[in-house]
Amino acid sequence: MFKKIFGSKNDRYLKKCRPMVKRINDLEERMQALSDDAMRAQVASWREEVQNGRSLDDLLPECFALVREAGVRSLEMRHFDVQLIGGMALHEGNIAEMRTGEGKTLVATLPVVLNALSGKGVHVVTVNDYLASRDAEWMGQLYNFLGLSVGVIVHGLTDEERQQAYGADITYGTNNEFGFDYLRDNMKFYKEQLVQRELNFAIVDEVDSILIDEARTPLIISGAVQQSTRLYGQIDQIIPRLKRWNKTDEEIAMEKDGQKPEPRGDFEIDEKGRTVTLTDPGVEKVEELLGIDNLFDPQNITAQHHVLQALKAHHIFKRDVDYVVNEGQVVIVDEFTGRLMPGRRFSDGLHQALEAKEHVKVESENQTLASITFQNYFRMYDKLSGMTGTADTESVEFNEIYELNVVVIPTHRDMVRKDHPDLIFRTQEEKYDAIVEEIAEKHQKGQPCLVGTVSIEKSELLSKLLKKRRVPHDVLNAKQHDKEAEIVAEAGFAGHVTIATNMAGRGTDIKLGEGVKELGGLHIIGTERHESRRIDNQLRGRSGRQGDPGSSRFYLAMDDDLMRLFGSDRISGIMERIGMPEGEPIENKMVSKAIENSQRRVENHNFEIRKQLLDFDNVMNQQREVIYSQRREIMTAETMDEIVADFCAELLDDIYAGLEEGKKRGDDEAETEARKRMEEVFNFDRFESFQNELPDRETADRWVKQVFETLEGMAKQAYQEIMRYFVLEALDRNWKEHLLNMDHLRDGIGLRGYGQKDPKQEYKREGFALFQEMLFVLRENAIRSLTHVRIRDEVSEEEFQHEDREKLNYVGAGDQAPEKKGKQPVVKEAKVGRNDPCPCGSGKKYKKCCGK
Repeated sequence: MFKKIFGSKNDRYLKKCRPMVKRINDLEERMQALSDDAMRAQVASWREEVQNGRSLDDLLPECFALVREAGVRSLEMRHFDVQLIGGMALHEGNIAEMRTGEGKTLVATLPVVLNALSGKGVHVVTVNDYLASRDAEWMGQLYNFLGLSVGVIVHGLTDEERQQAYGADITYGTNNEFGFDYLRDNMKFYKEQLVQRELNFAIVDEVDSILIDEARTPLIISGAVQQSTRLYGQIDQIIPRLKRWNKTDEEIAMEKDGQKPEPRGDFEIDEKGRTVTLTDPGVEKVEELLGIDNLFDPQNITAQHHVLQALKAHHIFKRDVDYVVNEGQVVIVDEFTGRLMPGRRFSDGLHQALEAKEHVKVESENQTLASITFQNYFRMYDKLSGMTGTADTESVEFNEIYELNVVVIPTHRDMVRKDHPDLIFRTQEEKYDAIVEEIAEKHQKGQPCLVGTVSIEKSELLSKLLKKRRVPHDVLNAKQHDKEAEIVAEAGFAGHVTIATNMAGRGTDIKLGEGVKELGGLHIIGTERHESRRIDNQLRGRSGRQGDPGSSRFYLAMDDDLMRLFGSDRISGIMERIGMPEGEPIENKMVSKAIENSQRRVENHNFEIRKQLLDFDNVMNQQREVIYSQRREIMTAETMDEIVADFCAELLDDIYAGLEEGKKRGDDEAETEARKRMEEVFNFDRFESFQNELPDRETADRWVKQVFETLEGMAKQAYQEIMRYFVLEALDRNWKEHLLNMDHLRDGIGLRGYGQKDPKQEYKREGFALFQEMLFVLRENAIRSLTHVRIRDEVSEEEFQHEDREKLNYVGAGDQAPEKKGKQPVVKEAKVGRNDPCPCGSGKKYKKCCGK
């Protein structure tokens, strides 16, 4: 009743925008009267005003009117009124849901130009390199016309090219490239090497794909772990000898009643959860095959883990569905877009298990060096917005995770596409026969068809069936990735049949060829329902753009994965009551509704997975922010004196606090231990006699100060760079080890649930303790490295200038030598002994003269 009287929240937002649209329309004549140069001068003037404090909101009507006129002059495209509303929604930090073909690429130019006036940069995020390059070049004509610079970030650019692209007013790029550049920047050693600026404003194109579909896995930069890969091959050989236990209906019923049926196999699979567990007989068989006494002994934990991963590789992960083998490599297939993901690897030994299964070279396991989830990366932007054709079904998640509201923008012309009810068959065989029959019929008539499949395997099966019927067609999946845009662009031509994996070609317009409108427009065929209603809507949305005619229909079978795994007993009951004759489909609204409910359950399940990933990463994110902000401070500090002095003070506080605790406990060795630790960390003996006694705190502070004054005198101009290097090196080394520890902690934290403890809270508590410990060890390692370094006397002052830093070869001394080579201060042991006569001829010992 409230909605009927006042309208929905979306209706109220659209109503609020209409007066602003009128203001922009009223300014159109004024903008048309400006010359090209006057338009550019106006943008330059606004930029100055904004940087002097004027609000962007004040400029919105004039700026949008100017951009609309610039679009007419540079692109011969004029923004519709509904596109102006879309631009306002984006500027205000919302998600604009606009149907396919409504011109989202053009809509983005409005808030992009307005926000570029701040001079802080605007990022436009796309799903692949092709769209980033295409949109940057296409819309770049408008930006350049207004005197704004455009950069594009794609795979394979050098740091110099990336710096230039990020330095532009507007930067286009993919979500992966932006995220990885952020991580790589936080592994650099000099501020001059950083490529990204502050994260100011981002517009995410296909926002549902990037912030939801791809947000189930974090971005990870990793390095190889030095260990043998032979174990993967050994375990892979025993997997075919293990037998799967397929439970009967009777055994499932027994489990529901709390009884435990006798296992009839070595392992069982949970297809919903995509997990594998060994049965008791299976454990005994694995122990016998591997020649070990107890698979659950701590020393065999690695073997146990690899056996489970190998079983997953063989029985859950399917070739040409989850991955392909390409040129001797296992390459992941994106489950949402069907695209290949070269360079990405499954973690936790699964990728190696797949390589062993496919008999290709098994690469070493990787250790995490840096990681971040897309959720936490994009939440760092001062302002975030997005656009897509399908977001409303996920509005709760967008609001809960990103604090983004979804605004549904009306279409410029009314939608006339006909969405036919689903056709449901008993078996997949019957279903595919009917699909092929309909495609052949439409092809003969001349009406183009776009067929959506959920995997490469299914697209190739359908292709074989069409070849038998001699129906010419194009197949678009990960194996034809390079031709993606070209194939999709031609999908609307008369007689064309295109088979596309999931949403391949998203972002490319399908324009109808000559005479196709009269035939009914583009016909969409879905070969099965996807796990998410949103992806079904994306497939339908390929047809019926800008008021064009079109039609769509989904074909389902009772043994489809979605129906088999998530379809409720209610669907089966309905089907039995209706009665399903062989080879004949049924259309039933109750069944379609029940299927939508199944999809809702899967969506909720996937949301929980993403939320759990985020809950765990939020713990890491707090730690990441501390480390990365400290890293930036170290990289950009004029001098390192204050940072190093703080490190020293904290170390001395800890040493003397430990001494006091020891004395309270009556520990006779406390003073000896404190003295020994101080000697080791600060290397006092190298700079001044310790005289076998522990100084008071004030004396210790003075001695530490003398140590660094001596180092500064020896290193001259290089002193600050040496300190900066060793502190950063210690920070990176300890952070890398901490990430590995956190990975191990997370792997086993789920078991705390058996002890009636909340795993998330336990992870948070223990993760904090590990982090505190890591920070202390990091300070100690950094100071120890600094006080043990030797400086080569003959390094000239010029060698320490910025442009020649690359020539330096810094190396630490003794056991504390850092792992990295390159860009390290040269260590050279002094040729003169500390107690030898000083070479300067003073007659004093070297340690009391020049050595001091």
